[in-house]
Amino acid sequence: MRFLADESCDAAVVRTLRHAGHDVVAVAERRPGADDRMVIGLARRTHRILLTEDKDFGQLVFATQKHTAGVLLLRYPARARHQLARDVATFVEGRAHRLHGRFVVMQPGRVRIRVTRT
Repeated sequence: MRFLADESCDAAVVRTLRHAGHDVVAVAERRPGADDRMVIGLARRTHRILLTEDKDFGQLVFATQKHTAGVLLLRYPARARHQLARDVATFVEGRAHRLHGRFVVMQPGRVRIRVTRT
């Protein structure tokens, strides 16, 4: 799968997905400091699922009805950070087909999926 990791996305998630063979572009490596609108636009133009820990993307996607290939919002508290990268990789491997055109919120032990505009 093709992902764009926002600067807020944990580097361990990027490394783990790359190791699993996914194509992951990290904003921190390519366009540090890019604002959210630029990031969501880049994800859309390059047909990449956005990986983020920034809740502002929910507002950007739903309130402004921005088109997106999909968003995976990671909401892991400090006590569960050790399992974040593994959980994301497991979710992606088992449910990759459910990411396109959807806004997915992952929390420890819970996943919520909403359809967005594509």
